[in-house]
Amino acid sequence: MAGSQLRIASRRSQLAMVQTHWVRDELAKAHPGLEIAIEAMATQGDKILDVALAKIGDKGLFTKELEAQMLVDRADIAVHSLKDLPTNLPEGLMLGCITEREDPADALVVHANHKDKTLATLPEGAVVGTSSLRRLAQLRHHFPHLTFKDVRGNVITRLEKLDAGEFDCLILAAAGLGRLGLGDRIHELIDPAISLHAVGQGALGIECRDGDAAVLAQIKVLEHGPTARRCLAERAFLRELEGGCQVPIGVNTRFEGDDLILTGMVASLDGVRLIRDESRGPQHDPEAIGINLAQKLREQGAGAILEEIFAAVRPEA
Repeated sequence: MAGSQLRIASRRSQLAMVQTHWVRDELAKAHPGLEIAIEAMATQGDKILDVALAKIGDKGLFTKELEAQMLVDRADIAVHSLKDLPTNLPEGLMLGCITEREDPADALVVHANHKDKTLATLPEGAVVGTSSLRRLAQLRHHFPHLTFKDVRGNVITRLEKLDAGEFDCLILAAAGLGRLGLGDRIHELIDPAISLHAVGQGALGIECRDGDAAVLAQIKVLEHGPTARRCLAERAFLRELEGGCQVPIGVNTRFEGDDLILTGMVASLDGVRLIRDESRGPQHDPEAIGINLAQKLREQGAGAILEEIFAAVRPEA
């Protein structure tokens, strides 16, 4: 590619475009004179809205079409919500940059009838909307008296369904609401003790062709070192457990001095079994921390739980 031009592939959803425009604007500020074009498209995950995500298949639902554009040299980079990017990328592509993370917490958004409630005080049978098996399993574990219902569509569509009374509340990513200017809809940030967030949640991942030194140099200006170390530990944990985006695996990371501490959990779909532990180590080797934690959870029975889940949600052959 010419050094004066950069082509970005993006999903065309509102949130994806907000994120991609932010990347474009930041790159334009860092590289005056760089011509940047955006090609927006719908992915499989955007097109199939009447089936639960876990039933469609969990590998690359929101990324494959963007990756294809790079592999045929119609795009130079793709901007993803990092939580949607599989931990094993197609041959010829790499994760070139991880941006500074927004708040990775899950957020409770309530119908107007429940403005005086918290997640802990919602009445028995209240209908909670979520498309995430991770959120579903953890909330079932802590609040078995609530009713859970799958919800699909972009953030705006989900909020419209909530306001129309289809749900009593939704669980959404705080970062996505914030990026869309909808932070005022956040009723409660859910404590990590209740719901560990998705791997990479709150950060953007910029994917590029492996070995494209010119492009890599351009996008590295957006790299945020602390976020990258946290997310690399989380992604190594997920990769070692062979988990995709649509499995009940949650994480949380924090720094203590020079150490990185990674907390992780695996839960059964009904929330009855939940295995949770943590691993710590020097932050200069984040992937080792993630691998170590995955091994610890496997020793406690995580592998058996995941096998049951894969058998239950894997699409028919």
